[in-house]
Amino acid sequence: MMKPILGQRMKALEDPNLSPEQKQLLNQIQGVRYVVINTQHGGFGLSSHAIERYLEIQGLQHWIRHNERFGSIIGPTYWLVPEDQQLVEPDAETWHAMSISERQLHNQLHSQQIFSDRDLDRDDPVLVQVVQELGSDASGRCADLKIVQIPADVEWQIEEYDGKEWIAEKHRTWD
Repeated sequence: MMKPILGQRMKALEDPNLSPEQKQLLNQIQGVRYVVINTQHGGFGLSSHAIERYLEIQGLQHWIRHNERFGSIIGPTYWLVPEDQQLVEPDAETWHAMSISERQLHNQLHSQQIFSDRDLDRDDPVLVQVVQELGSDASGRCADLKIVQIPADVEWQIEEYDGKEWIAEKHRTWD
């Protein structure tokens, strides 16, 4: 009798009309959580296609600016504010003339205006959806993303070595 109910729950997750929050609630009821990790050395990162899909699902308006100096390495910047409100990037001379507190303030304001895939919670249901939808096309330049299923009640953390990640249960340690 339990198997049909579990089967119905699993099929419910495939319903395209469910919001990411509804899918997350169903996962919690089922006792599972989905977490995105990077499985190769290099580090977590989303492709431009995945970032744009994530922003689309979230309904976030954004402006793309291609990086002139490092674009081939780091890709474009996804601004969450229109161009006339975007923080001006100081040149090297101005940056070096700034105090530490001025640099910290600049970095804080910059972080508030841009989208960074590194700030995402790895169990974010929209992130999981994007990786499911795009498969290997969701992976950034130095990444091979994978969705790992873990028990919902586990306190977990992502650990890594040289960018290759795994999920570990949190535990206490003392020195």
